[in-house]
Amino acid sequence: MAKDSDKDLLARLADAGEEALRRLGEAPGMDRAMTYAKTTRKQLDELTKRVQGISDLEARIVKLEKQVAALSKDPPSSKRSPARKAPPTPGP
Repeated sequence: MAKDSDKDLLARLADAGEEALRRLGEAPGMDRAMTYAKTTRKQLDELTKRVQGISDLEARIVKLEKQVAALSKDPPSSKRSPARKAPPTPGP
């Protein structure tokens, strides 16, 4: 007997949910809300692609910073001697 009343309760809840969804779909302004939701999704997808591009750029920057750091460290054997000045030319 309890199972019959549970089925009735669940059927009533399902009917109420369907009715609520139907009313929501017919509500004024719902078409604008749906359009906004679809547009927001497209913008979010585009933003996600841009963020992924930024991650790639950050990885490149880290690599380049390491290269610059390695190049800025001169080993002692590769230091150049200062440029020599030409001796002054005798004047007339």
